[in-house]
Amino acid sequence: MLAASVVVGAGVPGPFPRLHLVVLLLSTGVVFWAAHVFSRIFGARIVRHLSWRVIRGRAREERPIIEAAVPPALAAAVSPLFGLGSAGMAWLALIVALAGQVGWSVLAASRAGATRGLMAVAAVANLLLGLLIVLLKVALQH
Repeated sequence: MLAASVVVGAGVPGPFPRLHLVVLLLSTGVVFWAAHVFSRIFGARIVRHLSWRVIRGRAREERPIIEAAVPPALAAAVSPLFGLGSAGMAWLALIVALAGQVGWSVLAASRAGATRGLMAVAAVANLLLGLLIVLLKVALQH
């Protein structure tokens, strides 16, 4: 959801819109990852002794935040191969981000032992949230 929000809010300014979007997606992912790691470490420090093992573990646990930014960034980077301009690049990156959002929600539900019905609920809920992001993109473009 973070990557999709970045795509919607980014626009495509400057002479290098693809590079701008790729850097913005990846750097935002890293900053949010660091914020999550810090908050988890801070919470762990309050509860128990803090060690490098705990820090590395929290960093690994929050890794999907960075990983979620990579596919939309790659989509933006390779968009010229499909003959896409700046607007097409942004839409491709958004679609890839939303597909990832839905896919990861289903995978997470499955790994948590959810029934097929609950996995479907997770998929639909994330799809609806994604469609809300798309509506925001459409509204912000006009």
